[in-house]
Amino acid sequence: MALRSIRSFGDEILRKKSKRVEIVDDKIRDVLSDMADTMYNTKTGGGLAAPQIGILKRLVVIDMGEGLIQLVNPKIIKQEGEQEVIEGCLSNPNIWGKLKRPYKVTVEAINELGEQVLITSKGELAKCFCHEIDHLDGILFTDLVTEYVF
Repeated sequence: MALRSIRSFGDEILRKKSKRVEIVDDKIRDVLSDMADTMYNTKTGGGLAAPQIGILKRLVVIDMGEGLIQLVNPKIIKQEGEQEVIEGCLSNPNIWGKLKRPYKVTVEAINELGEQVLITSKGELAKCFCHEIDHLDGILFTDLVTEYVF
């Protein structure tokens, strides 16, 4: 599809709450595809949320090495445990920080086919779900950092 420009920290759109998607159609699938292409075109990207490409819709793509996950209206419905993680962000690839995330999360969403899905993940994938879903609510990982790592 197409590569999109990634918005940088300081861009107002990254602080806004994304709108719920009512219908998963070809237009939404095209955006998800563009998001995946954009994410794969980076050196360190494991996930991308729609606000990062300037679209205020509740859309997320993730690939932590086990295949592409495309989610519409994702929300965390359960979380367990805690882990200290180091995170960065494609919206500012020069910042890294330590923060705490749940060790295990269950996410409810709609996939690119319009089907309800429930995904339970642990460790790095759980961290990525939390990071990307936070973007949909205007929360940046830097809001949660306990210590910056350089």
